[in-house]
Amino acid sequence: MAQTFDSLMKYPAADKEMAKKAMEEAVRIVRADLPVFTDHFPSSNSFGGFYEATENVEWTTGFWTGAVWLAYEYSKEECFKEAALVQVDSFFERIKNKIDVNHHDMGFLFSLSCVAAYKLAGSERGKEAALMAADHLAERYREKGQFLQAWGNVGEPAEYRLIIDCLLNLPILYWASEVTGEKRYAQMAENHIKTAMKCILREDDSTYHTYFINMETGEPAYGVTHQGNRNNSAWARGQAWGIYGIALSYHYLRDDSYIDLFVRVTDFFIHHLPDDLIPYWDFDFDTGSQEPRDSSAAAVAVCGILEMIKYLDEDRAKKYKGAADRIMAALIEKCGNRDLESSNGILLHGTYARDSKENTCKDRGVDECNTWGDYFYMEALTRMLSDWKMYW
Repeated sequence: MAQTFDSLMKYPAADKEMAKKAMEEAVRIVRADLPVFTDHFPSSNSFGGFYEATENVEWTTGFWTGAVWLAYEYSKEECFKEAALVQVDSFFERIKNKIDVNHHDMGFLFSLSCVAAYKLAGSERGKEAALMAADHLAERYREKGQFLQAWGNVGEPAEYRLIIDCLLNLPILYWASEVTGEKRYAQMAENHIKTAMKCILREDDSTYHTYFINMETGEPAYGVTHQGNRNNSAWARGQAWGIYGIALSYHYLRDDSYIDLFVRVTDFFIHHLPDDLIPYWDFDFDTGSQEPRDSSAAAVAVCGILEMIKYLDEDRAKKYKGAADRIMAALIEKCGNRDLESSNGILLHGTYARDSKENTCKDRGVDECNTWGDYFYMEALTRMLSDWKMYW
């Protein structure tokens, strides 16, 4: 049965005391992980509950550094700041030498590590690295279609597409305009979200994961999935990227048309939550399914809601805050790790990717922790406990 805002009211809501306890637990885990994950990074997902040590590769390492910065902000312990700054050096070398950056995920990588370092510690090295990353992302902007190409060599016909995840990479462009005074970065970001929302939002308010653009005309061509269950299903994490991405662009643009977009995408997400409020990896699945959950989708969605309610009228803000508090209570109770003997991650029951007949994935990180789930869970808790100044 579909959830409604009224039906959510029967669930317990997280309050500041619950959030404080959960945040202290998360900080304890980050602190315990520092000896391994300072000179190295955690793998994108855990294996049997435990992250493995990797070099600074893939699109996910920024989430760990972001979690370290959040731990520093909460605790004020110098060990977190010192570890994060060690990792800023790694990110500087990564973008300088163009190591595993032939994709659009510069925001995921550099907003949470290097922009955060500049904002929190005045790191000029972080600022320089983040501006190099913004320039690198800007190179992926395609005039024909006015969007940032997600993957592959720029202009490659088989990869001439955007994906919904990129909405979270736009803030590094808005930030670059703020610190340099060059409007071109922000203009690319604004053009991208206009193109994206024109094609990835369906009439029923669900979203496509990825959308191809016609190289000749620049017009939207067709939508498919990369990680969802079907081309026309709603991949839960993709829907959550939509919620938070729209909220972030509203923060920078203050375009009231994004309020309607936020309502549509968020209401779909909330209405399709199962009875325990922890979404399955795709909204094709509902209460009673044996398919895995994706706790990270819930954490991302809560962050987006908590950002957007700052700009809504009082009645709407109260309604969405109530939903976010109840989703957070479910995450804390059902997915928050409290046992370092069974996992070195923070948020349990995530899904990186799930194989289906219509997607291009193999099972990966199914019912495991993942670094973005850990990060967004901590960000959501931080938002509940303070007037947080974003790294985005």
